[in-house]
Amino acid sequence: MNLASFSERASGIQSPVHRLGTGEKLVLGIGLIVFIVALPRGWAAGLGLATAVLLLGVYMSRIPWGEIGRVLLRLEPLALGVSLVAGLGAAGLSGGLFLAAKCNLCILTALLLSGTTPFPELVRAMRRARFPSLLVTTLALMYRYRRVLIDEAERMRRARAARTMTRRRWHVWRMSSGVIGRLFVRASERAERLYGAMLARGWK
Repeated sequence: MNLASFSERASGIQSPVHRLGTGEKLVLGIGLIVFIVALPRGWAAGLGLATAVLLLGVYMSRIPWGEIGRVLLRLEPLALGVSLVAGLGAAGLSGGLFLAAKCNLCILTALLLSGTTPFPELVRAMRRARFPSLLVTTLALMYRYRRVLIDEAERMRRARAARTMTRRRWHVWRMSSGVIGRLFVRASERAERLYGAMLARGWK
């Protein structure tokens, strides 16, 4: 399950958390992330409090634990990469593990927010809250064109698979890396065309 399908599926569930106002959930989510990020190193009580709040939120949101767990695992390399860099530096092993816990809690907060609020409503709430217009526009365009990117990636994967007669693991990896590289080039070209069209219509 990708992030877009998780958000679309989970945001349709009826629960007390879903019924909260979008602005309220946005403020609570950002506030919790700021609290987690600001936790001093080694303050396990703060991590425990944030974990309890998030687990209660997931329980009240009625999002299946398996679904949110699978999405969290997909994003785990991001948290592990950040903590590994910190662990190899001055923070040490304990600092790296503490940072990994903080990263996972921040990711879970973002998942809970996106899973209980339709993305267009989040964008409108960010506009009302006067978030930087460039950030809001970038998020809106990313949401708008995500399906185009997914469909293009699937067409490229099918075309490459149709020309591949072997199923050896190394060949599949090489094929996937080629698809990802070409997709990045096409996405960059599409972004440049889109930006040029926006400038031609007076966007600044």
